[in-house]
Amino acid sequence: MKRFLAFLVTAIVIFYIAAASAQSKPPLRLLQTISLPDLKTGDFDHFAVDLTGNRLFLTAEANNAVVVMDIKTNKLIHTIPDLEEPHSMLFLPAAKQLWVVAGGAAKIFDTGTYAPIETVKLTEGADSSAYDPAKHLFYISAGGSDAKLAYTLISIVNTSTRKKIGDIKVDSANVEAMGIEKNGPRMFANVRDKSLVGVIDREKRTVTSTWSLGELHGNTPLIFDEANHRIFVAGRKPPSLEVLDSDSGKIVATLPIAEMVDDMAFDPASKRIYIPCNEFTVVFQQKDADHYEELGSRSLRRAGQSSDGLSREDGHFGASTQTLLRRCARA
Repeated sequence: MKRFLAFLVTAIVIFYIAAASAQSKPPLRLLQTISLPDLKTGDFDHFAVDLTGNRLFLTAEANNAVVVMDIKTNKLIHTIPDLEEPHSMLFLPAAKQLWVVAGGAAKIFDTGTYAPIETVKLTEGADSSAYDPAKHLFYISAGGSDAKLAYTLISIVNTSTRKKIGDIKVDSANVEAMGIEKNGPRMFANVRDKSLVGVIDREKRTVTSTWSLGELHGNTPLIFDEANHRIFVAGRKPPSLEVLDSDSGKIVATLPIAEMVDDMAFDPASKRIYIPCNEFTVVFQQKDADHYEELGSRSLRRAGQSSDGLSREDGHFGASTQTLLRRCARA
């Protein structure tokens, strides 16, 4: 997920309009833009949200730091420095821990003091991750092209013991987003360099099958809608969203989006899919498992690239807001 951009970093808080019947209204409305002038040029990668503590954690990848924002006052309240290209994160509210995937390791911080607790060593190139809260297992993709390897290791870390307990080897130099099945052993992963979705048995720790994405390439974000047996995959070439049947791998819908997608969010309550892209955030309404309608797109005007995610917890957006990052081009 290397996106080297020379743009001013700003944070945007966007109000989510819940009235599904009001189709004439835009699905998103800009409320505020917050400048972060102390950060050098570059981009963010992934987000984590602490709704109870009103905090948003942002991996400032090019700044080698995690930025902590107060989502009530919309102000920067802390920076965790000296992190080698941080990527994804996991916030564990009960344990009061923030896990940051950075520099071939998972670094654990106390979210009360921001002091480091422990480091779990991984293979170089650690990037995307997914969490199984039922079993307290953190799955982290590592290796691949960033580590000059022809394969990826999805490392399995027990967050209770803070120990790595195994790896799942994937024949791919670039594994991106993953989605975990709650009521079964499967995990779905974007095998980006081969334009495939990999189906992984978490208990056997092996890839059981792969599904073609047809003409779609650059598949980066993935979300598993377990209730409807659907997998949402967004890709860059051509820029589009594909919906797959999670039982068969069949593509049931393909919809155009904007350029340079990197992440995606799905709100099961409203059945809306939010896809931040280069200059727009595209919003789709899930009518049923096989039918989707574009509700509109929110222009980011002169954004160099959209953010990599919409922060949410348990399918709900805090206080009817969702926080989105963007980079704005200098005039």
